[in-house]
Amino acid sequence: MSQLSVNHLLGIKDITKQDIELILDTAKNFKEVINRPIKKVPSLRDVTIANLFFENSTRTRLSFELAQKRLSADTINFSASSSSVKKGETLTDTVNNILAMKVDMIVMRHPHPGAARTSVRIPARPDARASRDHPRPSPHAPPLRSGTGSSAAYRPDR
Repeated sequence: MSQLSVNHLLGIKDITKQDIELILDTAKNFKEVINRPIKKVPSLRDVTIANLFFENSTRTRLSFELAQKRLSADTINFSASSSSVKKGETLTDTVNNILAMKVDMIVMRHPHPGAARTSVRIPARPDARASRDHPRPSPHAPPLRSGTGSSAAYRPDR
């Protein structure tokens, strides 16, 4: 098996024993990478990952971003504390706006359980706009942590 049995990694209850073994085996292989002089591999080259953080985090956010960069991914970071969420933008609007940017993967950290599951049900809309009083133009011109909140990694095209 070289691929997870799920399209969206939303929690441990959704994955199989084989999935867990694959994750651990893959982690073991990448552990060797961080001990090399050059700590980068091309595994995620040409993949853009959006990190969506709806709660403050230091260790989790930095460790996710560092891992993504070491796998050669391009990353963009979203922080709810400095976004339109502060003005009332909904989770659906935020995710739609991020998906309109054609990211390949989203990693989300949210304080409310179920937010990640809600997000994977949001259909990708190429014309996503904020749906409040002031629509914005579309911007064209998807390791889990346990806890009470919601963390997920998913690919919007699946």
